[in-house]
Amino acid sequence: LVPHVDGDPVTAAHAHAAAALETARALLLDDRMTATRLLAVTEGAAGPDAVTDVAAATVWGLLRTAQTETPGRFLLVDTDRHRESLRLLPAVAAGAEPQVALRAGRAHTPRLARATAVAADATTPFGQDGTVLLTGASGRIGGLLARRLVHEHGVRRLLFVSRRGADATRDLAAELTDAGCEVTTVACDPADRGALAAALASVRTEHPLTAVVHAAGATDDGAVTSLTAEQLAKVLRPKVDAAWHLHELTREEPLTAFVVLSSVSGVLGTAGQANYAAANAFLDALAAHRSHLGLPGQSHAWGLWDQDGGGGGMASGLDDTDRSRLARLGVVPLPEDEALALFDRAVTDPRPLMVPAKLDVRPVRERAPQDGVPTLLRRIVRPPRTTGGNADSPFAARLAALAPDERHGLALDLVRAKAAAVLGHAVAERVPATRAFKDIGFDSLGSLELRNRLNTETGLRLPVGLLFDYPTPTALATFLVGELVGAAEATPGEERPADTALSAVTAHTARTDEPLAIVGMACRYPGGATSPEALWELVSTGADGIGPFPADRGWDLDGLYHPDPDHPGTSYTREGCFLYGAGDFDAGFFGISPREALVMDPQQRLLLESSW
Repeated sequence: LVPHVDGDPVTAAHAHAAAALETARALLLDDRMTATRLLAVTEGAAGPDAVTDVAAATVWGLLRTAQTETPGRFLLVDTDRHRESLRLLPAVAAGAEPQVALRAGRAHTPRLARATAVAADATTPFGQDGTVLLTGASGRIGGLLARRLVHEHGVRRLLFVSRRGADATRDLAAELTDAGCEVTTVACDPADRGALAAALASVRTEHPLTAVVHAAGATDDGAVTSLTAEQLAKVLRPKVDAAWHLHELTREEPLTAFVVLSSVSGVLGTAGQANYAAANAFLDALAAHRSHLGLPGQSHAWGLWDQDGGGGGMASGLDDTDRSRLARLGVVPLPEDEALALFDRAVTDPRPLMVPAKLDVRPVRERAPQDGVPTLLRRIVRPPRTTGGNADSPFAARLAALAPDERHGLALDLVRAKAAAVLGHAVAERVPATRAFKDIGFDSLGSLELRNRLNTETGLRLPVGLLFDYPTPTALATFLVGELVGAAEATPGEERPADTALSAVTAHTARTDEPLAIVGMACRYPGGATSPEALWELVSTGADGIGPFPADRGWDLDGLYHPDPDHPGTSYTREGCFLYGAGDFDAGFFGISPREALVMDPQQRLLLESSW
């Protein structure tokens, strides 16, 4: 449960994201937890209506990336306090949707939809009389937007707020001044509330602040399992801190536009950018929050900007593997002219969240039978119907049908083919059988993607450190044969790493895209929770499940307590977590003799009662 914090949202946003990262890393790095899912429950951080807990949105962004990197391990649920919504939690937890918002007993799932055309008479929200504040003007995209605001939207006064000062924007300011715009640059870190307040105070009253465009940001990529707290804080600060300060310090200004440049990473959860996704999810939530308050607010969750192949923008710093990974999600680079045209269109739309991106869904559709369709894209690309299965996957059956000396070759072909797909090679022969994965281009994200593909193909749940334990295609193929057919039938002569990794691999039932029916659930917990509904009520209300010693267990309650913790045979507390009435059992109802019921394990009796 992610608690709502009434204090400073900036501090809470950092704390929530750090806690989510620590929890996710612990789950993924513990091989004993391979088959365990993490359920994160927030209230008012995401969903179809008002966002009331902006800080908790960082958890959604971060865990969306965790969902992409390790499918099936994380579930995000945002709920209200409606009793019927709480009743849905067990069913949602057992379902196939990874992101759900519960409102008044109804489940809502996020989907991307193509934006409808704006009205022909829609006008720019940037007026000519006021001042427009722009952060990030020293960057490539910030500079492009500054020019766009002047040349296409008629802005005549710009205030550049730049951590690097006037030197970083001198040429741009001179260019725009020649175009008839009055440009002022203030050396200020917008994440510093005091410095930002001073910068805002410099705006002349005759030309008050009328619009804000927040384009500043930073990246420091890494997989969830390797991301550090320092990397997280570094990326959150220029987006989360600065945006919230801009929001609070301009609430009394006559703004007609408040635009924050977010990223599709916060919506799709792009692999390797959990910190960036967390920061951008906060921006998306802030825009929705402002809209709910009746203030102008819009977040642009941008896809890749191509910028003619370079220039330090959203596509910079990406190698061919990164681009290939994004292309498999349907995200392809957006030429500058198209991106700026989308900016013009987005700012005239009243909706608080827009995703200006260029999508090519053909790769998603082609890979759907093997990889499925990301849930967010299922309104655009229909997921394939699947029949389900189990650990006896078609590949496992093919492997078992071969002679023992032929199995390793088939497994090696599989490993090389999947590795080639991750690296973007057209043929499996490009992947050497005996070279280490790290030497042929695999990073931590590539390792996770290969593991996920092998999970899908084999029906196994393979550990996060798979390529560390089995560093070459040959070693990995040997391991797969042993898991799918049996260790005794693996290719002779191949060494197997320590059993610590083997114990983490378990068979699982393949997930399907078909609806699941929950036909029954039952439980007994301390605190009077005698049903799943009562349990969620106990959790959601924060009720105390601790109570006095039960009086029906034959204990000497007077002699059981002693205040000295070191006194033998006694307890120094009079309370604990107990199931009351645990000894009450109708033996005749279950066809059990009273004498037999007396010698039964109490847990067996509780199981009979609960399952009935």
